[in-house]
Amino acid sequence: MKFIVLLFGLVSIMFASSSDMVVQDLTGEWIGILCAIVFVVGYYFIAAEEKYHINKAKPALFIGTFMFMLIGIYYVINGLDPDVLHDEMEILILEIAHIFFFLFVAMTFIETLIERRVFEVLKYKLVSKGYSYKQLFWITGVLAFFISPVADNLTTALILSTVLLTIDRENRAFLVPSAIGIVVAANAGGAWSPFGDITTLMAWSAQKGDFVDFLTLFPASIIGWALTAFLLVKFVPVGKPDFNVADEERPKLKEGAKVVIWLGIFTIAIAVLGHQFFHFPAMWGMMFGLSLLKLYAYTLKRRNVHKSFDIFASMRLIENDTLLFFFGILAAVGALHYLGFLEYIVKLYAIIGPTAGNIGVGFISAIVDNVPVMSAVLKANPPMGLDQWLLVTLAAGIGGSMISFGSAAGVGVMGRMKGIYTFGAHMRLAWTVVAGYMASMLVWYIQFELLGWY
Repeated sequence: MKFIVLLFGLVSIMFASSSDMVVQDLTGEWIGILCAIVFVVGYYFIAAEEKYHINKAKPALFIGTFMFMLIGIYYVINGLDPDVLHDEMEILILEIAHIFFFLFVAMTFIETLIERRVFEVLKYKLVSKGYSYKQLFWITGVLAFFISPVADNLTTALILSTVLLTIDRENRAFLVPSAIGIVVAANAGGAWSPFGDITTLMAWSAQKGDFVDFLTLFPASIIGWALTAFLLVKFVPVGKPDFNVADEERPKLKEGAKVVIWLGIFTIAIAVLGHQFFHFPAMWGMMFGLSLLKLYAYTLKRRNVHKSFDIFASMRLIENDTLLFFFGILAAVGALHYLGFLEYIVKLYAIIGPTAGNIGVGFISAIVDNVPVMSAVLKANPPMGLDQWLLVTLAAGIGGSMISFGSAAGVGVMGRMKGIYTFGAHMRLAWTVVAGYMASMLVWYIQFELLGWY
């Protein structure tokens, strides 16, 4: 049962190629400087969520919308054609919509699975076997690493973080390192498969390598994650979750739970097939799956009102602040991209060379966002061989793990584990993630540059 549930995360959330936006060169104008200040201030309040007790969605949504309003004012003052800005904003809105609606459906399915007691059953199966906290840390990490290559790192992280909460909602000493382990594992697992991470998909779609070429990143991905996990597990407490098989009532799935599981798997399959064969956005297949879930809920209600479930009740429980955070931060980064700031990233290559530049992309993607950073690199198209394109794919894919909201998986887990997995909690152990990142870079260098195994 637990493997069927975890297969829900079978696809990437962003099949649409990122940012075909026209890039302006306004970084030296007052609008560029002002927007940069707004972004930095807003980013500070996002990072200081614990200090000011402000939900990260609020400053993110403010800066994302305000920066474009400032750009609009600049266009009016200078008599520029606002239709250009309008067209670019529509492109950005379309890109954000792909993520927004995909997440909306995925979270609805997860909340429905929770209501049908699927995760309670999964918790019982895990904890009743007598696994310790440290063993549970490794189990969830291994599952995240090997599911995300054929799944989306975000959805995989969401599901496994839900599993963590059902195991023990109070033990922060267990939850925080385990959450970091899941984020790192999901991002590392997604980095070596074109379907596991949007940045890998972007590089594959741009024909920077064949499908099998990306599989050669497996050694660097797994060794980097393994080192981080080895360091993190030292912070996981000894002992086992409080559980007594004799005292605990064995939970049972509610009626229709298995159908919901299979509907989730079918929904992901439709999203994948629709994109592969018809070039539909992934969210279109997800919305179709949501319609099937609604229809099933209706038929179940018609058969037995007392055993039915309400989809709209599940929708009310999803993390709307997570969705709004995504909207805000992607809009803000889109504004920076439009103003021309992300073009400076590409200039790294001319200054320090492709290897150092690609490694630097990983650190930059942790601070900003790996999607527009990867888009900027692909658009600049610096002359690089296959080995370097695989390096930048690896760096952008796993670099976001170094900061809690540097990747979609991290943001999703922050929303799922509010008040537990936070920016501050992550940063206290971020050195373990940096160590794993550098280990991945070292493995890449040995494999690709010294041994030529690719």
